[in-house]
This record gives sequence, C-alpha cells and structure tokens, in this order.
Amino acid sequence: MIIMPVKEGENIERALKKFKRKYERTGVLKELRRRQYFTKPSIAKREAMQHAIYVEHMYRDDE
Repeated sequence: MIIMPVKEGENIERALKKFKRKYERTGVLKELRRRQYFTKPSIAKREAMQHAIYVEHMYRDDE
C-alpha cells in the first residue's frame, strides 16, 4: 500500500500528482498488464534478444 503524507494546506492536485508518480514507480500497472496473458519463455527470450539487437544498433548509429 502506498502511503502519501499530505501537508496541511497542500494543494490536492499536487498531492495527487505525487501519488501518481509514486504509483508509477512501483511498477504495479506494468506488472498487471504483463500478467494478463501468458508468454512462452522461448518467445520472451526472442523478444529480449530482438530488443538487445535494436538497442545495440541505436548505440552504434550514435557513434
């Protein structure tokens, strides 16, 4: 559970923004979306390899 201490007189929009930022950092929503469907380990490995190749090409193009 996320606990957000709100100071007296603090704007509610600012407190809500802090809460949303903290919630996003925990990765709850990302984990929920990942668990909605099963991905075979071989496919997950293939996607990770393709992503690594993509990132490597980006770094090489940068140099």
